[in-house]
Amino acid sequence: MELELRNVSRKVGGEFHITDVSLTFKTGTLNILLGATLSGKTSLMRLMAGLDRPTSGKIFVRGEDVTGVAVQKRNVAMVYQQFINYPNLTVFENIASPLRIARVPKNIIKQKVAEVSRLLKLDNLLTRKPNELSGGQQQRTALARALVKGAELVLLDEPLANLDYKLREELREELPRIFAETGAVFVYATTEPSEALLLGGNTASLHEGRVTQFGPTIDVFREPANLMTAQTLSDPPLNTLPVTKLSNRMLHKSHIEIPLVGNLSELPDADYTMAFRPYHLFLQQSSDAMINVKAKVVVAEITGSESFIHIDVAGMRWVVLAQGIHNLDINETIDVFLDPAKFYVFDRNEQLVAAPGTKSVA
Repeated sequence: MELELRNVSRKVGGEFHITDVSLTFKTGTLNILLGATLSGKTSLMRLMAGLDRPTSGKIFVRGEDVTGVAVQKRNVAMVYQQFINYPNLTVFENIASPLRIARVPKNIIKQKVAEVSRLLKLDNLLTRKPNELSGGQQQRTALARALVKGAELVLLDEPLANLDYKLREELREELPRIFAETGAVFVYATTEPSEALLLGGNTASLHEGRVTQFGPTIDVFREPANLMTAQTLSDPPLNTLPVTKLSNRMLHKSHIEIPLVGNLSELPDADYTMAFRPYHLFLQQSSDAMINVKAKVVVAEITGSESFIHIDVAGMRWVVLAQGIHNLDINETIDVFLDPAKFYVFDRNEQLVAAPGTKSVA
């Protein structure tokens, strides 16, 4: 089964919710829609499911145009962040419900429920009712009900968002195994870059209803095609430094100077944005190549094993992700260190021209 969206747009009340999206999802793949709230993830899923019809563009399944085909006529299942189970039915009955509606023979229902309950580690809970389950077990039940249909397309709209941290981590570890064993096309929406990286697969970065990049998740993370994608894939937020290139150096108006080596020195003299992730901003100098800048502490958040230090550098807000406990005072002036080898460089159109560990891509 291959799902293709070709130049799809969706306009509601004069406003575009989805704009010119083209994506292809292949059989047996996990595909992540990553973006902030209101970036278009749910709107895109509703188009894939057939719940909404695009204003323009086409949707194909196995090369067949299904743009106007209703959801009832598609082999699709959807799980929402607000997991829904029938409270008066057992886990077995909840999972079996779509098969019973489809009038599947009882012996086949029993077989299919047994298979999917083993896959989701629910086989010892089949006689319980939802109020006797933990949040994670209830969400697995909702997921099992979606999978038991044998749907070729399974849409998961932030399915772990309402679970506590421990349950989210537990299910995040299990989901790749579940996805790998089913053979369906999975589309998984999330606002969290860390979740996308943990799940792997492919990621479509979304911003204001547009796909900014699509590809293997780790590739999108390592080489974001543009600044918006880099920002979407960064949590805590990406640090940026607007600069002007002059000869073999980058200059910021505050007199921060970044010397350039290798292929970066061959870039045309122009305005650029240099960007680096919070864990590539350091509190100690570990090499002579590092650049020292003065910063004022805005707030320090200590998680135990890590500290998130929000700083002000010449009017720019940056975040340092440092290992260990760093108990710093608000408005304290500190030294921070930049490593030019860790910079991404984007041109004035916010397109990537260089990434850490690679040659210039300009």
